[in-house]
Amino acid sequence: MSKGKILVVDDEEGIREVIRLHLEGEGYHIIEAENGEAAIQKLREEDNMVNVGLILCDIRMPKVNGLECTDFLRREAPGIPVIVITGYPDTEMAVGMLKKGVKEYLVKPVEKEKLIQKVNSLVAAGKEIDF
Repeated sequence: MSKGKILVVDDEEGIREVIRLHLEGEGYHIIEAENGEAAIQKLREEDNMVNVGLILCDIRMPKVNGLECTDFLRREAPGIPVIVITGYPDTEMAVGMLKKGVKEYLVKPVEKEKLIQKVNSLVAAGKEIDF
């Protein structure tokens, strides 16, 4: 039984694969996108805007980068929690992202246990929907 859908956005296929394997092992259905533009497209497909329970997003990517993608996600899908994962830690950027509504800011390489714990916690908390 699936615990839900998670969108993984990263331009590095190897990173997406590792995250997918970790989270599929926990019972999640993973949708992958190689950049922010593809992520936006994936969210608009089928019922993903409604059924994606969490988004993991890299920052440095071609086309639409993680900052632009995160801005779009907070505007168009504000209830879906976002975890930013980056290989280039920047305290100022982290604070800015958290102020914009990003739920977690993790630095690569992320330990499997830490990733799973953060994902499980945010998925269990559910989407933030204002009525």
